[in-house]
Amino acid sequence: MMARGLPAVGDNGPMRIHVVADATDTEGGYVAERLVERGAKLVLLDRDDLPAFDAVGESAMVLLLGSDKSAHEDKWVESVTAEIRLIRASLAAGTPVMGICYGVQVLARALGGTSWRADRPELGWSRIDTLDHVLCPEGPWGQMHSDVFAPGPTSRVIGTSWRGPQCIVDDAWGARAIGWQFHPEVTPTTYERWVTEGYYGDTGDDRKELIRQAHANAPHSRNLARALTDSALTYLGVA
Repeated sequence: MMARGLPAVGDNGPMRIHVVADATDTEGGYVAERLVERGAKLVLLDRDDLPAFDAVGESAMVLLLGSDKSAHEDKWVESVTAEIRLIRASLAAGTPVMGICYGVQVLARALGGTSWRADRPELGWSRIDTLDHVLCPEGPWGQMHSDVFAPGPTSRVIGTSWRGPQCIVDDAWGARAIGWQFHPEVTPTTYERWVTEGYYGDTGDDRKELIRQAHANAPHSRNLARALTDSALTYLGVA
């Protein structure tokens, strides 16, 4: 059974959005909150138990949330392969895809790119360099990841940090796709849990500062995330 869930929704929402997440952590935070406000019905999919890649059914969009997994590790190869199949089948069927953190790493792999372990994690709230202030505002955004990715040949990088790509867009696989390495969705409560539970490695003496940043940036982060979600839906053709 899914834990730490997304906002509750009824059955009458005009938009069915499939959300791929770990069974133990389905928190879609500010992004899920905004999708529900826009009338979405969120349908959860456990990324370790995905249906046949052509069996998602009618969907307005597929949202790939983050994970403490690493897409490049051999022990997750079956899960990653199934998610890649789902992404490609969705795009080919005309269903756009949105990915966050681990989600964009798997998305990049599905679009012909790759991902790997960074020399050290990217943590805390930071601004990014952007070529598109609508689909990838400079932030600051919450960062919490140990891996980085390289885009496929058809993807366009529109945001970067000193660690690598932070945002890609792609329209060459059927429907459009967008993904962010940073966490537009993360709430201070979730970020504090990630830090405390060591989801992305030992944050050591930085724990208190990272938690402080999460709470200090919360009001601005929520507003940024709501605007970004709206812009992404427009780009993807969902709005």
